[in-house]
Amino acid sequence: MRLEKCWFCSSTIYPGHGIQFVRNDAKIFRFCRSKCHKNFKMKRNPRKVKWTKAYRRVHGKDMTQDSTFEFERKRNRPERYDRNLAENVLKAIPKIDKIRVSREERHHKNRMKGKKEKLQREAVRELEQGISLVKAPSVLQEDPSLTLPKIKVKVSQQQSEENHPMEE
Repeated sequence: MRLEKCWFCSSTIYPGHGIQFVRNDAKIFRFCRSKCHKNFKMKRNPRKVKWTKAYRRVHGKDMTQDSTFEFERKRNRPERYDRNLAENVLKAIPKIDKIRVSREERHHKNRMKGKKEKLQREAVRELEQGISLVKAPSVLQEDPSLTLPKIKVKVSQQQSEENHPMEE
């Protein structure tokens, strides 16, 4: 059973599924669903469409370089069948999957490292801006420490005159 990859989104296409487009120069494009085929016909770039695998790789969302990807690569050269080799490959597949999953988790963890602190800083900033929504105005007037300090800026008379040359 040969599993193909979608040209647009890189998902797997099982036999009997998807759409195949053959260009005049005999280049074959396979698509997993009509969504990918329509985006291809609209000449969209898969690296700029957010839900594709290419976008996720270009923008650092997924791992791009890893030795475990070498096993998934398509090889066009036929190999002579060797029972021992096939047995060893079947034993190695779960180990390789386990390694790939752990590396993907580590990559995701490194990507999300500063996320919690950033969310906390944003929450504090939002709370500072909207403190009047949380506390009653009378409490804010009684305790000035709850409000942000107000800055007074003096504007000189000369600057205000210079800003009105528009009137002619």
